Amino acid sequence: MQALTHHFIDNRWVASQGERRLPVTDPYREAMIAEVTAGSSEDVDAAVAAARRALPAWRALGGAARGAYLDALANALEARRGELEALSSRNNGKPLAEAEQDLSDAITCYRHYAGEARALDARQGEAVATGEASLVSRRYQDPAGVAGLITPWNFPLVSSAWKLAPALAAGCTVVFKPSEVTPLPEQALAEIALAIDLPPGVFNLVHGDGEGVGAPLTAHPGVDKLSFTGSNPVGEAVMAAAARGTRNVSLELGGKSPILVTEDADLDLACELVLAGFCYNAGQMCSATSRLLVHAAVADALHARLDAAIAALVAGDPLDGATTLGPLVNATQRDRVNAYLAAAEAEGLAPTTSDRIALPDHGHFVAPRVFRDVPTDSRLWREEIFGPVLCTQTVCNDDEAVALANDSDFGLAASVVAGDPARAEALAARLIAGSVWCNTHQVAPPGLGWGGMRGSGIGRELGRAGLEAYLETRYVTRPA
Repeated sequence: MQALTHHFIDNRWVASQGERRLPVTDPYREAMIAEVTAGSSEDVDAAVAAARRALPAWRALGGAARGAYLDALANALEARRGELEALSSRNNGKPLAEAEQDLSDAITCYRHYAGEARALDARQGEAVATGEASLVSRRYQDPAGVAGLITPWNFPLVSSAWKLAPALAAGCTVVFKPSEVTPLPEQALAEIALAIDLPPGVFNLVHGDGEGVGAPLTAHPGVDKLSFTGSNPVGEAVMAAAARGTRNVSLELGGKSPILVTEDADLDLACELVLAGFCYNAGQMCSATSRLLVHAAVADALHARLDAAIAALVAGDPLDGATTLGPLVNATQRDRVNAYLAAAEAEGLAPTTSDRIALPDHGHFVAPRVFRDVPTDSRLWREEIFGPVLCTQTVCNDDEAVALANDSDFGLAASVVAGDPARAEALAARLIAGSVWCNTHQVAPPGLGWGGMRGSGIGRELGRAGLEAYLETRYVTRPA
């Protein structure tokens, strides 16, 4: 059993000052596979100090050199592919095929921002029209400073890539807190930083929980930029901490995303997209399309297909290539989802798919559930469940579908399945969501932006906007 009792600070493994230890589990075998330190404010102080010392030299290094380090990081991840995929599956519980996709996405993200780092060099000093013939102005973009990065447990190595790659490309130095639930895959990033000779203090990894590390990191006056992905209550606490000192903050929070299926949709495609939208990663996705709005003319036919597709899922060992549904990440998350199922029963809601899939006799599994005709004031309809639970409503026209889709506190993502591509795009234009997929799976390539509206967060990750989140703009103006 591995003991993660050291942090990676200033390119050295430093013993944690925190005395508490937290279990790290295998959610399929229900066994403890490691323990991790809960961390302490003293650990955060040391990491922030290292990052501040490293900032001037990393900033001055230039985008071309920083891009080379990001390419080296991507190459190192590729070289350790099999090991990291298995480690992610075992620690998180996701099927191996999903872990393979995660690692591919992470590698692509680092390579993308290697290119963005080089492009940033080329943009420095661009002339800006002033509207005044007597003045000349040029624009420069500087790193925001020391970035505190906090990631969740549902997409190890991916969520961290979405923050680390643009932050390092921009010239920020970082203090990174991975989730204490899935620290094992993220630990490899520190090992890779040493292997590629990343300058000391540029990347610092501090293990711990919210009490030991999260709160001290978000409150630290030496942190210039905060980026957090996780729950809304914690996101609000991060935002409040960032207000002290008026610091830059990005938040990627929850969702309760809709999927719209029109009467002319390809129902086989619709079934595939609906299933993936609430069962991929066992539904543990902020972008899960867990509200289905289907035209009444095809509702019964779609539900029949969906019931059959759920019955065909294979719940089992995440490391078995035949597995298509893994367990939830831990007992806490399983119990949280089961509490929603108990609330559904109390509301008089009955699932149509309660016994359609065989579950192993161990592991934190929850069978996929589909609830039809769920009232829009139900907790299941309005709250993020973070498990394989789908709520549905039938609609009679596009206006009704859009109104129900937009009746939410969130605005992260949405999907549209329609036979007419123009109709699908017209519907997408009316939806309040940061990302809308039309007749395709949820994809988030690094060239596009990612983030939401309303309660789903502030700012964007990925794309040029993801880089801009770690930059400050400076204008230099002089007489012509």
